[in-house]
Amino acid sequence: MPVQLPTGARERLLAELRAHALVIGEVRLTSGATSQYLIDAKRAILRPAGFAALAELVAWQAERWGASAVGGLTMGADPIACAALAGGARVKAFFVRKEAKQHGLARRIEGPPLEPGERCMVVEDVVTTGGSTLRAIEALREQRAEICGVLAVCDRLAGGAGAIERAAAAPFLALTTIDEVYPERPDRAGDAAARPEGGASAGG
Repeated sequence: MPVQLPTGARERLLAELRAHALVIGEVRLTSGATSQYLIDAKRAILRPAGFAALAELVAWQAERWGASAVGGLTMGADPIACAALAGGARVKAFFVRKEAKQHGLARRIEGPPLEPGERCMVVEDVVTTGGSTLRAIEALREQRAEICGVLAVCDRLAGGAGAIERAAAAPFLALTTIDEVYPERPDRAGDAAARPEGGASAGG
């Protein structure tokens, strides 16, 4: 069932992504694949207008899912977790390191300690294959946390959403999709008819 996000905030976020996040040209993605464009969401969400819209959306969804903590793999998740706090969500924010720190407290998950059973909303800026999000989910499982949902700023519609939902055993929601941010993308031909237009990509 489609999720009815706060419409005004989602439209503002989408406008910021279109204006600032789209980079045209050959790039190598985190997954290792090569693409003719990149969505660098941080270019949009680390500006006042983009951050304010994101904060409203993330806080709204955290409340809807009953999350008590919001975070994910650094660095993609970091501004989104902070946006949850800025939006007034009554949650802990956390960052998952790629590897555990080798000094100090030697923690892999930074921020207020997560309790067993903590309801974590995992967040990511852009999802392609979902690899970064899967690493965050694995780290949270090791802490015996519960995944209540996974939220992404933009889904590149490359299969990551399904992999994430299976691993998390929880709903996946993208605030925007690549079809909305870059509707004239060169690799869209032939697959657009198979997908519904507009809106967020999942719910629960």
